[in-house]
Amino acid sequence: MATPGSTSPHILSGFELRLMEYRKNALMMGSLTQRSIARAWKGVMERDESACNTVIADDEEINILEVQMDQEGIALLLKFQPLASDLRLVIATMKFSANLERISDQSVGIARRARKLNLKARVPEAAGIEPLFRHADSMVMDAIKAFADQDAELARSIKARDRDLDALNREYANRLTEQMQKNPGQIEDFLELIFIARFLERIGDQATNIAEDTVFAVDAEDIRHAPRAGGN
Repeated sequence: MATPGSTSPHILSGFELRLMEYRKNALMMGSLTQRSIARAWKGVMERDESACNTVIADDEEINILEVQMDQEGIALLLKFQPLASDLRLVIATMKFSANLERISDQSVGIARRARKLNLKARVPEAAGIEPLFRHADSMVMDAIKAFADQDAELARSIKARDRDLDALNREYANRLTEQMQKNPGQIEDFLELIFIARFLERIGDQATNIAEDTVFAVDAEDIRHAPRAGGN
């Protein structure tokens, strides 16, 4: 039996219980966001109108969840006034939900562009966007995993992958620009694909933000403006 005034290691404090529930809700929001990316992919690659509509409809639920996460985070800070790592973790979770909401917004943008593309015959160049989808999706998946597991090493690896996604986007946009000159009648389709690629690049940016916040929460290190490898 614990002596008076001592705390059993098996009994969680009120703050710890609230924080566990808070993080659980954040990860549920992460699952919804990943589902939106998957449906946006289906809308583009499989020309699935229903998937596009679901992405757009689900965005409202994610928006509501972000507001709730903000309110709960502020309530945690005011009630318990956590310090050091606990404070960083609450703040990182609030920023985590904000970045998820932005990823959902990008998925909506993709779905809306896909609906326009799907009104016309498929252009062969649409297949070229799949590597960007897979890269962005894997970044989000690993960013969420790093946040959930408080895995700073995995989080740090995401920053370099964002540069790879940027390069894929530039290469794809350049290819489509060349096709515009050869096929001026399809310029509108190519522009829609360029916009989708940009949305995917921004999804990568949000995943990187989550990774950077995870490193800060775990290691108390701000890597947002760390120099790139090679000093660039």
